[in-house]
Amino acid sequence: MKGIKLTNLADIEKLEETLLEEQLTATNTYDMIKQGAALDPSATAISFMTTGEQYATPMQISYADLIASINRTANLFHDLGVGPKDVVSYLLPNLPQTHFVLWGGEAAGIVNPINPMLEADTIRDICEAAGTKVLVALGEQAGNDIWQKVGKIRKDLPNLKTVVRVMGSSDEKEGTLGFDEVLPKYNGDKLDSGRIFDSSDIVSMYHTGGTTGTPKLVSRTHHNETVMIAILKTLSILNQREALMGGLPLFHVNGTIVTGGFPFAIGAQVVMMSTDGYRDPTVLQNFYKIVEHYKATSFSAVPTILSVLLDLPKGDADISSLNFALCGAAPLSVELLNRFEKHTDMRVLEGYGLTEGTAVASINPVHGESRAGSIGIRLPYTQMDVFIREGGGVRQANVNEIGSICIKGPTVFSGYLEESKNKDIWMKEGWFDTGDLGRKDTDGYFWLTGREKDLIIRGGHNIDPSAIEEALFKMDGIQNAAAVGSPDPHSGEVPVVFAQLRDGSDISTDQIMEHLQNEVGERAAIPKKVYIVDEIPLTAIGKIFKPTLRYEAIRDVYESAITNLGDSITSADVTARADDRHGTLVEITVKPSENSSKKEVEEQIKVALARYTVQYQVEFV
Repeated sequence: MKGIKLTNLADIEKLEETLLEEQLTATNTYDMIKQGAALDPSATAISFMTTGEQYATPMQISYADLIASINRTANLFHDLGVGPKDVVSYLLPNLPQTHFVLWGGEAAGIVNPINPMLEADTIRDICEAAGTKVLVALGEQAGNDIWQKVGKIRKDLPNLKTVVRVMGSSDEKEGTLGFDEVLPKYNGDKLDSGRIFDSSDIVSMYHTGGTTGTPKLVSRTHHNETVMIAILKTLSILNQREALMGGLPLFHVNGTIVTGGFPFAIGAQVVMMSTDGYRDPTVLQNFYKIVEHYKATSFSAVPTILSVLLDLPKGDADISSLNFALCGAAPLSVELLNRFEKHTDMRVLEGYGLTEGTAVASINPVHGESRAGSIGIRLPYTQMDVFIREGGGVRQANVNEIGSICIKGPTVFSGYLEESKNKDIWMKEGWFDTGDLGRKDTDGYFWLTGREKDLIIRGGHNIDPSAIEEALFKMDGIQNAAAVGSPDPHSGEVPVVFAQLRDGSDISTDQIMEHLQNEVGERAAIPKKVYIVDEIPLTAIGKIFKPTLRYEAIRDVYESAITNLGDSITSADVTARADDRHGTLVEITVKPSENSSKKEVEEQIKVALARYTVQYQVEFV
């Protein structure tokens, strides 16, 4: 598949007249990366900097060295007894070795990337569910507790045979192999296993479902991943030898596929911006200099990153090489998008995807119209539509009618590893219910309007509210509790919690917050605010009705932002409600002060709410 100018849905449908099978050049990720490397073995595959300040002196790995390292890693795993049905899990930051383990693991067996920031108990549960045979983890490093977590869980994993330590030596007594120490001993020319791949072989297991709570394991095949990479080739988002900025974590599907497998498959350069990627403040501080140094043409990020970069001056850095930024994982404020494009003189292509769909399902077209606030049109060979459950059945939504966004096609997984997790995930045969609500316009552009599922998405990270609620229920004096997402100018949304006290209880918000800080294991999941309410709203059957609480949290945030305008207004009334077009709409009624005009106040409101994603409308009195 070669990149062509796909401008609209008609172009995509024209491309689909060619059968997908005729477009695929490889049936497994190993051969796909080999093909990319063969284009120019001497070209740079990876440029890795230890910090953002050291961007000019990176470690550079050629494509010849990349393939050799993947071969060696796969052969190491083969030597450790890993076959096509065995699982290699890894707990690693963004390192060149992470790519070796990822793609070498897929060449030998099944790879299971795990978020190393999860608590040890959750990591153990993931490994146990996956049946981990080999665990690869970062060795002891200052400021990093990954190895300590390994020590807590390794004896609790019945299927675990070997622990491999990256950036650390072998320890026979401990039963640990030093990855960097033993890797050179293995053959870098080919796979010693002589493995014959089948496109239906399971190639990866990614955990999803939140940074807290019990994650679900998404099993994907070689076919899922090779088709996704092949589809990305049609979008003209990157060319051979061009540089792509890689700052997303390599336990996330966007990081591994969009900024990993895809650029490797076309012979492009991946600029790995430190072990912590975008979470490294030195990377963001030097971002525009890094772009200039590598003449990077694109990068993939979440709205949080764009928000931070908007506040950073470009200085005299020449970033004219940048064509666009790919943005997803969480809703993006239209105003933030417009301001970022003006700040950088580049386009932002907002898209949509999920682990279950192998990364991307829709995107605003590179060569076509970008509709601010939209997640774009469906990808080639990917079906995406809006459905409504009605009268015991399912119907297709009308144009601009809000319903459940569903996806279908060769990149969509076949179900979660644990059968119990597969209840109600299929809208109809083959159609996966994403849990997101949205609408489709007359030209095939999709618009997110909300979520069916309770997940809170903070800066692209999923948080399960039940873990917050369960922690709060451990506290004496709590009658009922509910955690919801509240708008945030930097993270998109953050968790907040509503608490109903038992009769006679005098617990304060400070006491509740202190309790949650001790009981909620993930920092990202600790609520930013506690609301004590007289009563938690319930449905007719006694279930918590969270929309009312979300509206209240939204109202509170927007009201605070408007109130901060100070002397410009005399009064302001803010409400949040359901809306047929936007999902949620904030209505703001403002009375300007005698010294301020409507136009001035309107501009001030626009600035104050620029980074929030919930739609609003202003009325003056």
